[in-house]
Amino acid sequence: MQTTDICIVGAGPGGAAAALKLSYLGIPCVLLDKATFPRDKICGDAVSGKVTVQLERLDPAMLARFRRLQTNIDVWGIRFIPASGTALNLPFKLNYDKQREDSPGYVMRRVDFDNFLVEEVRQRDNIDFREGVSVATYQQTATGWEVKDKTGDLHLHCKLLLVADGAHSYFSRHIAGHQKDNAHHAAALRAYYQGVTGFHDDNFIELHFLPELNPGYFWIFPLPDGGANVGLGMRSDFIQKRGVNLYELLEGAIANHPEIAARFANATLQGKVVGYGLPLGSKRRSLSGDHYLLLGDAGHLVDPLTGEGIGNAFYSGFIAAEQAVQCLAQERYDAEFLKDYDVRVDRVLRQEMRLSYQLQRIMQWEWLTNTITTFISNNPRIIELLCRMYTDFDLRKELVRPWFWVRMWWGRNKQVSK
Repeated sequence: MQTTDICIVGAGPGGAAAALKLSYLGIPCVLLDKATFPRDKICGDAVSGKVTVQLERLDPAMLARFRRLQTNIDVWGIRFIPASGTALNLPFKLNYDKQREDSPGYVMRRVDFDNFLVEEVRQRDNIDFREGVSVATYQQTATGWEVKDKTGDLHLHCKLLLVADGAHSYFSRHIAGHQKDNAHHAAALRAYYQGVTGFHDDNFIELHFLPELNPGYFWIFPLPDGGANVGLGMRSDFIQKRGVNLYELLEGAIANHPEIAARFANATLQGKVVGYGLPLGSKRRSLSGDHYLLLGDAGHLVDPLTGEGIGNAFYSGFIAAEQAVQCLAQERYDAEFLKDYDVRVDRVLRQEMRLSYQLQRIMQWEWLTNTITTFISNNPRIIELLCRMYTDFDLRKELVRPWFWVRMWWGRNKQVSK
């Protein structure tokens, strides 16, 4: 039986981020994944500024390598299109200069993004990366966890287990006890198309809030080869309650929606439409226990409004690595000590996810969403504030406070009356 201090299960963004962070800190680990890379992963493919910020902190050269890739596309903002059809364009950065600045966000197929991370992992001598290894059993011991694969080739003992094996994590559900809760879970579909037209000149990603998808949205994200990631998602409890067929909604939007259909007139589907689940972070759950930490989707850290999981997985991976350093230094892996990981993740992500959940609930009121969007689109001052909210969380919290909108409305009326 092999022994190691740290074993990471899952080499997606969370697991790879944790392994790379540990490696740069000089700490070896074993990294396992059931797939052989490159491999596809169903996702919206948006890579937010959370990822680029963390890559730069880890190694600016790694971020530079990422930006030189031909498989990603620069994204400079986001378009919100409510049921009323009044589009709201929000750049991620005010007065940006595409010629002199790096973009704050990107879209990149997960098969390419995850493979980029894995290739970085392969370059690190102190990461023992094993792909094509499917973990079959976890056995807790007095000093950690025994991990075995289905073939019997793997028999490993670790002091600290980092669980980063995604939305369908066996460990998360059956050992940590995090059962699926439809009120805090979303179902989504993803399709790749070629030939979609009508994108913003600066590759803004698009969220279309269609009435039949409330609470949820239809998305169109540009890809670098003239392709597009197209999909939709909706909260699972509403799908069940209404008997919604997501495949029919996707097909109907593309074929019949007055604004969307024309953009797909000459588009062709590449491959199949595929479905996946999103464990939302709107319900607080424990992320740790004796000798283990839950990362990314395995810890239900998907943003409840946008569905973003990559950035939050990255953050949790870096925080988990830093927690592992403390565990090794003090030789403590007990549940009480590992609660520090929960505290740090809460500090970085929980308020943001709570805010996203509040906004998700507000946006269930279609008339209110339409009114607010129309009001914002005609008010440059609020657009400027919303752009600043991309990097200013305290300012973002104002969005769910009624008095913020009263002040904005009052200020607009005063300007109009002058």
